[in-house]
Amino acid sequence: MPLSLHAAYVPSALQMLGTANHLIDTAEKWCAEHDCGHDEFIGARVFEDMLPWSYQVKCVAEHTQGSIEGVRKGVYSPDLDPPPSTFEDLRAKLAGAVEAMNALTEDEMEGWVGRPMRFEFKDTGMDFTTEDFLLSFSQPNFYFHCATAYNILRMKGVPVGKMDFMGRVRIKA
Repeated sequence: MPLSLHAAYVPSALQMLGTANHLIDTAEKWCAEHDCGHDEFIGARVFEDMLPWSYQVKCVAEHTQGSIEGVRKGVYSPDLDPPPSTFEDLRAKLAGAVEAMNALTEDEMEGWVGRPMRFEFKDTGMDFTTEDFLLSFSQPNFYFHCATAYNILRMKGVPVGKMDFMGRVRIKA
């Protein structure tokens, strides 16, 4: 049986949304244990010209829920609004994305296969099929931003490891 678009995309999106939530919880706990302000993480960057931790977490939601919203419209442009500035607001952003992923059905997503999809940002435009957009653009993006959020925590000294990034793996029942 071939793998459906839903099976190839949604479980991984939910896994990384769970990881991003776990990273928020871990950062908040670390702040409480080390008498550290939340801004220590909200604005932290791996390198000065990179976007901050809050943006990385926001983008896990953007490249899951936001990508699906883009697919429905046939065009995706990144949300350039500032990222949430509190742990709670970041959790709410992720919760909306989890809800959106859970609402997707296999039938709906299979109906998108082969449809044209366009990415637009400033002077850049890229044309895809829906499945190629989701699997070769959105999916690598949500992994990238989740990994970058993880790396910022490591850089700040938070004791997270590979399983903190992996999140809830899908093991055989």
